[in-house]
Amino acid sequence: MSETATSKAVPAVPDPASDAHSNRWKALVFIALAQLMVVLDATIVNIALPSAQQDLGISDGNRQWVVTAYALAFGGLLLFGGRIADLWGRKRAFVVGLVGFALASALGGAAQSGAMMFGARALQGVFGALLAPAALSLLAVMFTDAKERAKAFGIYGAIAGGGGAVGFILGGVLTEYLNWRWTFFVNIPFAIVAAAGAYFVIREPKGGRNRSPLDIPGVVLSTLGLVSLVYGFTRAESDGWSDSTTIGLFVASALLLAAFVLTESKVKAPLLPLRVITERNRGGVYLSLGLAIIAMFGTFLFLTYYLQIVKGYSPISTGFAFLPMVVGMITGSTQIGARLMTRVAPRLLMGPGFLVAALGMLLLAQLEIGSSYVTLVLPAMVLLGLGMGTAFMPAMSLATYGIEPRDAGVASAMVNTSQQVGGAIGTALLNTIAASATTAYIKDHMAGAGTKAQQQLVQAEGMVHGYSNAIWFAVGMLVVAAGIAFVLINAGRPDVNVVSGSGAGEGAEDELKVPVVAH
Repeated sequence: MSETATSKAVPAVPDPASDAHSNRWKALVFIALAQLMVVLDATIVNIALPSAQQDLGISDGNRQWVVTAYALAFGGLLLFGGRIADLWGRKRAFVVGLVGFALASALGGAAQSGAMMFGARALQGVFGALLAPAALSLLAVMFTDAKERAKAFGIYGAIAGGGGAVGFILGGVLTEYLNWRWTFFVNIPFAIVAAAGAYFVIREPKGGRNRSPLDIPGVVLSTLGLVSLVYGFTRAESDGWSDSTTIGLFVASALLLAAFVLTESKVKAPLLPLRVITERNRGGVYLSLGLAIIAMFGTFLFLTYYLQIVKGYSPISTGFAFLPMVVGMITGSTQIGARLMTRVAPRLLMGPGFLVAALGMLLLAQLEIGSSYVTLVLPAMVLLGLGMGTAFMPAMSLATYGIEPRDAGVASAMVNTSQQVGGAIGTALLNTIAASATTAYIKDHMAGAGTKAQQQLVQAEGMVHGYSNAIWFAVGMLVVAAGIAFVLINAGRPDVNVVSGSGAGEGAEDELKVPVVAH
């Protein structure tokens, strides 16, 4: 029998790796949709917060827990979630995370009290901590060609950076035309579509699981350490930096995280292998990204209250006021970052990107009661969006480039940890700075306000003065983030022939490839 006849007679054996590769662009749609849902949820509630606070009778002192409960659970459990994704398989973790997030969102939308709302937000954070690292690590193991990786991470980076700002728009529309509960219910169709699509389309490459036993001491120490850190900043905002509980939380966090690092250096199967963070490029990404997020999230909250309370914008107008930032982020990520990522070194995108964002933040630091949206806020938002979009895209890619498949989940979790913990710290830290400056301003100027109208004016001026002071700190953080990117990140542009996890060694020529962790 001829070779041709033989080949016709024998049915082709399905190749799982090839199947996974061919479905990668379809899978990206559902991964991007899930990421959009998670990022939207971090900010969509901000617009609805005043309405939800009034309906549920939440006090001013407790309203921050609507944001902080989510961030604490998310940030504290991300490393654990990333490790679970490596153990279970990223697809399974991704689908379970989506289903759980949808159920938690339904609970939040049906909340009848502040406590029920806080619990639903914490539950969203728990499932988000499973979902987010699974999504990013799926991208890391599915897109290995440098040019395709640039396009995929361009889309992902645009969503990661711009999705938060889109949340303000969607939150405004839902709050104004329906009610605040729909800022939770809207997650349910997102999650159902993404979970169904993932189940039928995603084919995870084989051989990437890490079946080592769970590092329980590492899980406990990292979770308690991160929660103590974020809660310490939250307490500092409400009770002051000298409060004994605040100081105790910071001390406990330092001790717990130090014990975590020591534990990870000793155990056989660590939750966070130190090789993931000690590689200078990844370490540089985690540090610079965390600082940039601290600056960005605090400013989001200030702008929301400035536009709604000081300028009298409606929720939907406030949402659309953020649109230039969204456009800037999408442009920076897909048109600048993705196009240049295979041509220039990552630091030449991240460093300048953070500096452009700092310039936008510098404009916002000039805010006054009578500031014009068109001449001040609009150009500031465009610069902030362009800069962050350009920097986010190579940061997301570099954080998982060259990582071994078994570490993809936990490396992805570190990216999300720097974002979520940074967001929680940013909200608490910058709010503390703003509140202190506002209190001092009102104390100094209220004596000269004789009428009620003058007193209201002093209070409004004090609020804007506080925002401006805090935004100056955000400018400094973005400049430091740029410095870290320039100094620590020494990777060159990725070689189009180098694939993630291919085993290329460190020390490669700067212009040829991104260094890969040596094991």
